[in-house]
Amino acid sequence: MSSQTRFDTDVAIIGYGPGGVAAANVLGKLGVKTIAIERSKDIYSRARAVTVNDWTMRIFQDMGLAEKMKTIMDVTHSLRWLDYEGRELTSTPFPPGEFGHATSYAIYQPEMERVLREGAERYKSVSVKYGWETVTLDQDDDGVTVRIKNLETDEVETVRARYVLACDGGSSQTREQLGIKLIGDTLPVRWVVIDCRVKRWWPNRHMLTFWSDKKRPVVDIALSMGNHRWEFPLNPDETDADFQTHEQLWRLLNSLGVTENEVSIHQQAFYNHHVRFAERWREGRAFLCGDAAHLMPPWAGSGMQSCIRDTQNICLKLAEVLGGRLPESILDTYEIERAPDVDRYTQTSVGLGMIIKRELSDEQINAMLEAERASGELPAVLRPPHYQQGWLQKGEGSKEVVGKLLPQPRAANCRGLLGLLDDFIGEGIVLLGANVDPASKLTSAQRATWEELGARFVALRSVDQHAQADSDLIDIDGELIDWLDKHGVDVVAVRPDKIVLAASGNLNVPEDLAGR
Repeated sequence: MSSQTRFDTDVAIIGYGPGGVAAANVLGKLGVKTIAIERSKDIYSRARAVTVNDWTMRIFQDMGLAEKMKTIMDVTHSLRWLDYEGRELTSTPFPPGEFGHATSYAIYQPEMERVLREGAERYKSVSVKYGWETVTLDQDDDGVTVRIKNLETDEVETVRARYVLACDGGSSQTREQLGIKLIGDTLPVRWVVIDCRVKRWWPNRHMLTFWSDKKRPVVDIALSMGNHRWEFPLNPDETDADFQTHEQLWRLLNSLGVTENEVSIHQQAFYNHHVRFAERWREGRAFLCGDAAHLMPPWAGSGMQSCIRDTQNICLKLAEVLGGRLPESILDTYEIERAPDVDRYTQTSVGLGMIIKRELSDEQINAMLEAERASGELPAVLRPPHYQQGWLQKGEGSKEVVGKLLPQPRAANCRGLLGLLDDFIGEGIVLLGANVDPASKLTSAQRATWEELGARFVALRSVDQHAQADSDLIDIDGELIDWLDKHGVDVVAVRPDKIVLAASGNLNVPEDLAGR
């Protein structure tokens, strides 16, 4: 097709679960014309994901939805491992977060998705075709023609888009149409998930509990809004048919001391754990996101969160490309950045599963936990993304801070208004200087190149200093200035997703962006 072909939309999103609706919010806020295609108008009723961390809440903050999200979520108190005798093997409180929010929140996924859907409805540039499914995708040099069918009337339409995001889950038909294979394993053990409504509090109900046992390890999770979940593995001689009635399910719950006095059973579901990856995440102008690209066990609570970060990553880059600010080649960094991060969380999840299923000895478990505590870092399950390559300045002189997620402290603007850092630095690329104007640290050529990308320059001042420009911000508790000092830098360039793009020592724009 000719480049003069009419486009119905800039981006077509296939699938409107958590990944698709997150993409719609990111694109909608940036004014990118978007059409989402979704089979069902109703939100999926089963609560699959159970948690979000502070770095996911920060994405919701960027969408303008964090405060509303907090009204339907509960801060996670702590994590513990018990055996069936009730002995505590180990426990850990959740430490304070460094990204402006509590480290971890318990969620009820259907309600979280409802807030995201309402958020996307704010944008005239976003429309959703409920009750339609994708039939075929045909790509050419300029775009993608998506053929869709109405599930009630069998009416067929085409949507002409510049790019496509496949957010249609682990059984993605889009992935199959693109000829992309899913590599890895589906684990043989079948699990039953029992969702309940709380009727009466029981001791330590608020603690995320792993019942560690070789035969019947259990995940015991307080969800938000008065919901609770248990996940049980089926034994080799058991099938789905053995747990279809409430009476059958009560036998499992009763084994943990849970009775009809404490909860009422809401629903149950069955599933297998997967460790699988798409062989590639991009085919031409189509990109796989979330479960369409990768499947991991649930132990680290990172499957849906990885999906949301996938969509934020590719959508921010698509917006820059569509706006003519970045070259199309930047889209190649999507998988380069996201795949290693997803693999890290997958391996963390597998390792947690080994602990929960008692595949390691108590001595091995204690040694692992002690090594983690001694490292001084957050537990692996709570560590934010840290990109090693991609849209980053990793050349000579670059610092370890490049690729890390910038902390988000309390801040104030020069007129004394207080808030969180992101609410003041806004969109696009920002160069931040610790008690210094970052522009003063650049050569004239560097400054011109950053300005060509639309970058802004902001000085971050200590509370005991005067603001010197209207753009200055104040680091109320000194946390970010201390963090920069610890990493040996006084200037950082920050991407729209708040990943450090470049830092003191090498403040050149990455070569693939310069001279575009």
